[in-house]
Amino acid sequence: MAEISATSFPSSSSSSALAFRTSHNGSLKCQNVAVPRTTSQFQELSVRRSQLVGNAVVTGHVAGSRSCKNQAIRAVLSGDGTALAADSKEAGLRGKLRKVVLAYSGGLDTSVIVPWLKENYGCEVVCFTADVGQGIKELEGLEQKAKASGASQLVVKDLTEEFVKDYIFPCLRAGAIYERKYLLGTSMARPVIAKAMVDVAAEVGADAVAHGCTGKGNDQVRFELTFFSLNPELKVVAPWREWEIQGREDAIEYAKKHNVPVPVTKKSIYSRDRNLWHLSHEGDLLEDPANEPMKDMYMMSVDPEDAPDQPEYIVIGIESGIPVALNGKALSPATLLAELNIIGGKHGIGRIDMVENRLVGMKSRGVYETPGGTILFAAVQELESLTLDRESIQVKDSLALKYAEMVYAGRWFDPLRESMDAFMEKITETTTGSVTLKLYKGSVSVTGRRSPNSLYRQDISSFEKSEIYNQADAAGFINIFGLPMRVRAMLEKGI
Repeated sequence: MAEISATSFPSSSSSSALAFRTSHNGSLKCQNVAVPRTTSQFQELSVRRSQLVGNAVVTGHVAGSRSCKNQAIRAVLSGDGTALAADSKEAGLRGKLRKVVLAYSGGLDTSVIVPWLKENYGCEVVCFTADVGQGIKELEGLEQKAKASGASQLVVKDLTEEFVKDYIFPCLRAGAIYERKYLLGTSMARPVIAKAMVDVAAEVGADAVAHGCTGKGNDQVRFELTFFSLNPELKVVAPWREWEIQGREDAIEYAKKHNVPVPVTKKSIYSRDRNLWHLSHEGDLLEDPANEPMKDMYMMSVDPEDAPDQPEYIVIGIESGIPVALNGKALSPATLLAELNIIGGKHGIGRIDMVENRLVGMKSRGVYETPGGTILFAAVQELESLTLDRESIQVKDSLALKYAEMVYAGRWFDPLRESMDAFMEKITETTTGSVTLKLYKGSVSVTGRRSPNSLYRQDISSFEKSEIYNQADAAGFINIFGLPMRVRAMLEKGI
């Protein structure tokens, strides 16, 4: 008979525990085992979402690891300290991993991935969910779904403020737009999620991470480049590149076979990704770029035709290239963006329909709703017209193209992007002021801009007489500036 061991923890303040061991002759032995005191093992299992800001909430079972007779004993414990099961030491169908942190949404794909990982890698699965502003409905019931799928615990982190402050706003300051239209909503969200997964892997002692991205998309690259950059020792499992499941029906069949409850939510005909910055739509009739999107597809914005007949004026306050206030009221990054999403959505602002070049080589058609982001881009870029000179704007705009390309490609933690970000921070030091915008039936119009660092001088630009600018000086400037063109023309004419 194989030896089975488990450890029981009497209380959160204990410094010792009882180890129960069944020996080969069937007798039950008990001995004291020294247990270091750690607060993480006795974390409160249920915490309200409002208390999540930047902190992990661990739900489900707590894994304990202790030493007994020089052998590692690992048991999954319930809240009352009862041993539920011992980790299998046997490899799965494809190998052996100890513990895997899975990016988890609660949908069909990630629900099926949990038992698939256990079956194929003989591992414990810790589900991880990041709140990046996708909406409270998408976070409801995740603990029950994760447990029902076979996960040992669920970790949730509220990343909304970090997402906006450390990822969205730097892109906004840089003026990063991919292929003339795309405001990088999904691209910016992936590195903040992947970074949190690396942190959680360290917290729970995982040796691998996993995601449910398909082999045709960009997200697999964005996740994995972040993993490589932050912890190259972590193994990465991408089931869609390994398993034999080919589609939804296969996934449902696998779920039934492994007693995983199939999500009962209605399957959308579109593939959607939502966060605080945007909502994307792909698939179904959108796969033909000749088709006009259906009116009922949009979720964040009204049809411009149905928007209010009266315009709305708003004022965006900006400090060093970063939005900080709405109509004179200072707001946190996430709160400011959320307010603008509501206002912009009401006026049908921020709808983009485009065919883009995916990183993996194919073209794809997507429709994006970015109401608040569209407003903020208009405001920041307009203020720069006052605070940046011609050469600075030209260089900044040229770097913005590369910046956007790197973010789209998942190279957020690349030293080149970080270096360009340092440039963007420096060049926008003086971009402080306010911009007044007019919102009306899908359009954003700038009606006014102010800055204490404005390079615009009315006394110079006016057609009236100026003490600084002498119009007669322009003749010499034109002669020197046009000299190369004049010399070439003289050569061609034999002068």
